[in-house]
This record gives sequence, C-alpha cells and structure tokens, in this order.
Amino acid sequence: MIKVKLLEHTPEPERVVAMSARLCYSASGAEELSERMTEEQVQKLLAKIIKMGHASTMEHVSFTFGIEGVSRVLTHQLVRHRLASYSQQSQRYVAEHDFEYILPPSIAEKPEAKERFEALMNDIQKAYNELADMGVPKEDARYVLANATETKIVVTMNARSLMHFFNLRCCNRAQWEIRELAYKMLEQAKKVAPLLFKNAGASCVATGHCPEGAMTCGKFAEMIKMRED
Repeated sequence: MIKVKLLEHTPEPERVVAMSARLCYSASGAEELSERMTEEQVQKLLAKIIKMGHASTMEHVSFTFGIEGVSRVLTHQLVRHRLASYSQQSQRYVAEHDFEYILPPSIAEKPEAKERFEALMNDIQKAYNELADMGVPKEDARYVLANATETKIVVTMNARSLMHFFNLRCCNRAQWEIRELAYKMLEQAKKVAPLLFKNAGASCVATGHCPEGAMTCGKFAEMIKMRED
C-alpha cells in the first residue's frame, strides 16, 4: 500500500506565486506586494497565470513528500524527473534480511502467478541472507534483490515540475504504480494549493486535449469528467 505524506511546503504557496508574477510588472518590492495583495487579487492573478501558461513563477514554491510502500520499479521511473531532489533508503547501509516487496495486481489476481512470484521472493530472501552470512557486504548482497523490493524515498519538487509530473504520470498510459503515487501526491498538493493545482493531472485534463495521438487510452471524456467531479 503506497503511503504518501506532504511533509513540508512553501508557506502560502499561491500568494508567493501571485506575488512573483505581479513583481514582474510593478515598481514595488516583493514584501510590499505580498502584504497588500488581497485574496481576491491572488485568485484572479493565479487563474490568469495558469490560463496563459506563464509557469516560471511556479518555480518559487516547493513541496516535499515522504513516500513509502513503493517498489524500486517505481523509483527508477520517478528519478527520471530531473528537476527534483531525492533522498532514498540505501540498500548499501540498510539490511534487507526481511525485505518487503510489492505485488502487482495483475499477478495477485492469478493464484498460480501469485504462488510463483512469492516463491521467487522467498528464494531471493534466502539467497540474500546466505550471502550476508558468508560475510558478503550489504552493498554486494543487494545485487540479488528484485525490482519488487519495497523502498522509501523523500521527494522535493517545485510546483512547475510537479505539474509536469502530474501531466505524465496521472495519464492512463502511465505504469499503474507510479500513476497511483501521482494521484496521491496530487490529492495532498491540492489541499494546500487548491487554485494552483485546480486543473493539474493528466495532459488531457490540464490542456483539454490528448497528446498521445494513436496511442490514446480513449478515455478523454471520462478523464475530464473526473476532474469536474
């Protein structure tokens, strides 16, 4: 079960984004603008920024997530998002004598496949423990571990990078595990910045059209309705 917690974020992220945008066209300083902008002005300016696609001001606010219960398959995909900071549980220093693993739904729903998968995980656990007992260091014993091995990671992204992450990973064509993670992250981001992330999600939700062409999932209308609900 994926566990996601928004650990920290820029205070008043929507006001910071709006202030940054207003500063570009004002003789006043950032502190003065932030103090005198009304909530209505913040909301109107945010809506305008998002509609016009002026996303650079979103880079001034960041969000830090603690993530648990995910596989190395997921984190291999996650760290490809380069405009972010990552701190992942180390298999060099943390022993995996009783490692947890992620069981894909497509395997879990087939009894024979599940039995084979779990048997392999048990064999891997046995091999890892035997290597450790032979004095093999953890950094080398980990070579036998599966991509399914559970891991933990802390991720920090600015709002612009998060928007791009949601565009790609909330898409129905994204791999199931990272898609589930993206939706959980989006849910928590919306709680602290509902206007900023109002239209965040798969590209079709954010832009009103699907960029996948012939490879579309064919559920464009369903995705738009999901956003409206």
